[in-house]
Amino acid sequence: MGVFGVWDYEAASQLTYFGLHALQHRGQNGTGMTVHTGDGFRHYRGLGLLSEVFEEELLESLSGQAAVGQVHYSIGGESEDVAEVGPHYFHFYDQEISVAHSGRLINGKALRQELESQGAVFHSESDSELLVHLIRRSSATTFNEQLSEALNQLNGGFSFIILTKDGLYAAVDPNCFRPLSYGRLNDAGSVVVASETCAFHTLGASMIDNVRAGTFIKVDDRGIEVVTYTEEATVQLEAMEYVYFARPDSEVAGINVHTARKNSGGQLAIEEPTPGADMVIGVPNSSLSAAAGYAEESGLPYEMGLVKNAYVARTFIQPTQALRELGVRKKLSAVQGVVKGRSIVLVDDSIVRGTTSRHLIKLLRDAGAREIHLRIASPAIRFPNYYGVDMSTSSELLAANLTHEEMVEHIGCDSLGFISPEGLIKSIGTEFDTPHKGLSMSIFTGEYPAGLGENRISFLENLTDLQRSYLEEEGIYV
Repeated sequence: MGVFGVWDYEAASQLTYFGLHALQHRGQNGTGMTVHTGDGFRHYRGLGLLSEVFEEELLESLSGQAAVGQVHYSIGGESEDVAEVGPHYFHFYDQEISVAHSGRLINGKALRQELESQGAVFHSESDSELLVHLIRRSSATTFNEQLSEALNQLNGGFSFIILTKDGLYAAVDPNCFRPLSYGRLNDAGSVVVASETCAFHTLGASMIDNVRAGTFIKVDDRGIEVVTYTEEATVQLEAMEYVYFARPDSEVAGINVHTARKNSGGQLAIEEPTPGADMVIGVPNSSLSAAAGYAEESGLPYEMGLVKNAYVARTFIQPTQALRELGVRKKLSAVQGVVKGRSIVLVDDSIVRGTTSRHLIKLLRDAGAREIHLRIASPAIRFPNYYGVDMSTSSELLAANLTHEEMVEHIGCDSLGFISPEGLIKSIGTEFDTPHKGLSMSIFTGEYPAGLGENRISFLENLTDLQRSYLEEEGIYV
């Protein structure tokens, strides 16, 4: 998901629209917005792309000087229901609150059961509702204290932007799995918060800082206040932000995403060279930076062998396998004049289910490619993710169920190579004094920085033989 918020801007709804547009790649199933009008809140959300949900007349009717918005994609089997789309809005007799949220909790079910036993009513599966119930049940006297108390009861991955009549709040989990940054518009005193810094570039805003692990910020008419709600914080940014999710013009923890991807391509060429190949091609769009790095390091020419239809959504975040397969068929075409009769190094960012990889190999074979050597700029994805990335089932992960040789046969390539976990960490270049230099590598290594919580039993019960063997060989205890 992508979240955005603004405080103290005359056309807050229009600004939020442009901010969310820059974040559309993070969610394409639905979108919503809540605007503080001065007299109260106005709220609207719907299914579909931003341009399909918010027409110009609707934006003009949502007038106000503060807003929060979200672009949504379904995770963990959520239904395609507008009730699941954020931000979520809550109207109490003494308070209005709207919450945009990205991530997933690992103690959400237990908290929900506990709250329901105390009389709480839920209208969706969103963790936003959990947060608000916890805030409202706090006996603390200030909202800062209530929010701190609520956040300390949540385990897992989360980024929240919260709008009240008194201020805009932005919070991240103690591991900072999801990036969240705040900045200031250059032509006003307005403060903006966004999942990625690319939104700041779009709006002409200057970045102030990242919301740090275990903290939240409060923005109001007096300025910006940084609050530490827990001292037990350890930075573990989700490595897939650099590999796939973030836009190449964004910076995550001060590191440009394009640079990290290009570095990973170069490191991949060192670890998995392809002697005798004629050219390197990348899979548009998230793999182009890595492909350029591979070509530069290997000395092979970089060619455009695949063309993307610009009007097709990202297939990874489609809610069902059938839609993902349809999206792949519509998304890419091979350039026959470039690939026919050639030995190709095909660089992609990752292999999750293998759907895209199989189709790409077939496209290139049909276009006359002589050899196809698939090189992946991330390690093999062997384990589920429980912190907000839609990889929660081992049965869907190709590398959890097939050996390397079986993957080659299944995909149909001539050879297959992955960058090592150590190579990816080196390529990204984070320098935090924490495990893996501040990166969460859980989907590659099976090490879960925040633990598994209520998912532990199902994780152990569904371990494949390959996953179990990997954990034993690496000496990793879950």
